Amino acid sequence: MKKIIITIVVLVVAGVLVGTVLTNNKKKNEQKIEIVNKGTGAAAVKVVTVAKKTLDSDFSSNGNFVPNQDLKLLSETSGVVTGIRVKEGDRVSKGQILATIDQKYLSIDLETAEDSYQKIKVDQQRYESSFKTGGVTQSQVDDINLQLRNAANKVEQAKRKIGDAHIKAPISGIINKKHIEVGAYLGTATALFDIVDVSQLKLNVSVNESQVVQLQTGSKVDIKVPVFPDQTFTGRVSFIAPKADASLNFPMEIKVDNDKGNKIRAGMYGTAVFKFEKQAESIVIPRSAFVGSVNANQVYVLEGDKVRLTKVTPGAIIGESVIVLAGLNEGQSVVVTGQINLVDGATVAVQKN
Repeated sequence: MKKIIITIVVLVVAGVLVGTVLTNNKKKNEQKIEIVNKGTGAAAVKVVTVAKKTLDSDFSSNGNFVPNQDLKLLSETSGVVTGIRVKEGDRVSKGQILATIDQKYLSIDLETAEDSYQKIKVDQQRYESSFKTGGVTQSQVDDINLQLRNAANKVEQAKRKIGDAHIKAPISGIINKKHIEVGAYLGTATALFDIVDVSQLKLNVSVNESQVVQLQTGSKVDIKVPVFPDQTFTGRVSFIAPKADASLNFPMEIKVDNDKGNKIRAGMYGTAVFKFEKQAESIVIPRSAFVGSVNANQVYVLEGDKVRLTKVTPGAIIGESVIVLAGLNEGQSVVVTGQINLVDGATVAVQKN
């Protein structure tokens, strides 16, 4: 019985406390409204009428073209350049010989490696014969077999160096820069040629968060190049960054097919034009109507000469407009400027635009 009485007392006290808090909050809100309404008697605001619209979600983004491939070719062997078969601006194919290196000393290295291999091979055969009669141990046979494998590897390395004396293009493209001359001595990793492939380019652009959600890799994009105003190129989205950059935009890459004459050059300025199907009519309000930010989900709705803080459900953000999925009806008026001076229930004076 005593426990029941204590429980009832606790519930009564809690109810009184809750009632007191609600009453105080109501008084504070009324005081805020009274403060706002003092002076001129009303806060100056501007409003717009809620209406249904069809928003154009098309947008564009600017960027610069970069080559599909941009390679600095380095030498893989050393020697004197004896011939150069291309010049800057020449178009080359993958596997084409670009230059040659003196093979004299390379050939000597190959002969020495082959002679060493043949000698060790003869020794290896003798060891195997002697092993059968007990003349050598298994360990000696293993050692000679290892020497034979090493000698074979040296022969292959010497052949590879001779092959590398014919410097070949690893990709198809255009010779953008030649770094060597006939008679120059090359060490390993010496710069030889810069080769760029502009048969296909990449346009690097950035889009904001409301735009990136409308895109996916493989999407077709129209590309405009200012220096060719009468021509439209075609591209496809090849990469969308999973993380925004420091400016809260998302970098993306668009692969663009160049024309036969390779009109577009790396470094040129380009514009990606993203086009989408027309959306159905929706209730749309300016982004500025939201109190604080769109994420706050609140706007002030005009009712007579007062405003009511109303919760809404925002949808897609397109430019400075926001689609509202729930919370507003056509014909209502929402405040777009002056919210900083408002509280729920405040009296306002609507200013003409």
